[in-house]
Amino acid sequence: MSLGDIADRVTRQLEMSQRKVHQALFEPVVRLGVTGLSRAGKTVFITSLVANLLDRGRMPGLGANSAIEAAFLQPQPDDTVARFDYESHLAALSDPEPHWPQSTRAVSQLRLSLKVRPGGILGALSGPRTLHVDIVDYPGEWLLDLALMERSYADWSKSTLARISPRESATGYNALSDLTDSNIPHDEATARSLAESFTGYLHKARARGYSDCTPGRFILPGDLAGSPALTFAPLARPERPARGSLWREMERRYNAYKSKIVKPFFRDHFARIDRQVVLVDVLEAIHTGPKAVEDLRQTMADILTAFRPGRNAFLTQLLRGRRVEKILFAASKADHLHHLQHPRLSAVIEAMLRDARDRADFAGAETRALSIAAMRATTEEEVRHDGHMLPCVRGRLATGQQAALYPGELPEDPAHLLGPARAGAGKWLDTDYEFMRFEPARLCLKPGEGPPHIRMDQVAEFLIGDKLR
Repeated sequence: MSLGDIADRVTRQLEMSQRKVHQALFEPVVRLGVTGLSRAGKTVFITSLVANLLDRGRMPGLGANSAIEAAFLQPQPDDTVARFDYESHLAALSDPEPHWPQSTRAVSQLRLSLKVRPGGILGALSGPRTLHVDIVDYPGEWLLDLALMERSYADWSKSTLARISPRESATGYNALSDLTDSNIPHDEATARSLAESFTGYLHKARARGYSDCTPGRFILPGDLAGSPALTFAPLARPERPARGSLWREMERRYNAYKSKIVKPFFRDHFARIDRQVVLVDVLEAIHTGPKAVEDLRQTMADILTAFRPGRNAFLTQLLRGRRVEKILFAASKADHLHHLQHPRLSAVIEAMLRDARDRADFAGAETRALSIAAMRATTEEEVRHDGHMLPCVRGRLATGQQAALYPGELPEDPAHLLGPARAGAGKWLDTDYEFMRFEPARLCLKPGEGPPHIRMDQVAEFLIGDKLR
């Protein structure tokens, strides 16, 4: 073990000890992680959660609502982490011509403080106390990188090339890698060309509904764009990799990506999470087709390995006994379905994540699955079609026009979706599912009300309700 690793371990132990003493004697802090893959709705989720905790008129399901005397935002405690731009995101949603705010690009944080008066005699004697909720927003793609920590470049390259070989979106990169002799002397122009082509594939794959798009920073590079640590790609391993070869340099950069990018994220941010929300855009996967559903199921299982440290030696050493206390799996955009179908959407995400969820339960984490809409963009109505009344949703399109949609009826048994997905079916046999991308509805809020939502009060109750009593 290097001196740097020893110093990191001592620092983490000291921080944990100080944090425990401070929480026990002064003001408790809950660090709430919010993640999900691109377009799952993380930014809107956090904005709505904060707005509805500041103004709790739409939060009847939050059991300790009456115990909250005040809620207010405070400066975040981590000076080196970007602040979640709550005010700008809320302004985008409440504009006369509302629009969805910019999505998550990197780690950000926001501190929401709640002044709480506990009930009973103890509350009367002790007076109000303050609970700090530190909300940490980070891309779900970065969690997928955890699987790289215990894989060599050779293993990662072999499995990646095998997985993407039949995909149309990877045609360009597959052709380029096939023509590349990985044992030639390293040339930066060649390395850059390969990395750019592979990154282009990842963006195409993400746009077509695939979720297994790693390395995660290739899609969301931030200020690392163009750095050597992000300039590598999977290649076929030569029988005897030569010193100074393209293969050796790609291997070195892959290892640098793990040590200098992936490890610090898990050490500095993920290892400090107490409770976690995982947002899943199940409807988009269903709309794309069976292969996207199966890909999402496998990807979410990969993400959830981060919450099962016993399955990963790197994470076990990093967390040293700490674990996430509660995990909420939330199927977002439930407002794209009539409320009659919400239980079926919840059942789909329950079934999709059952294996991984059961293992998280076994490890001691309390889990729950919900279908939610952080910001309700539709209204419900019934439309007569061929003599039948169809339960539809109506919302505003990007053109500004209103449209009513009947997306199709989700099956009562989730196996009717997951079975064909596991079997590799090319399309749904019995029906097609159509889901429009609605723009946010124009808001007209009364004093004391947060934005309209679906089950965000139940979300808050599960995540922090016990801390408010």
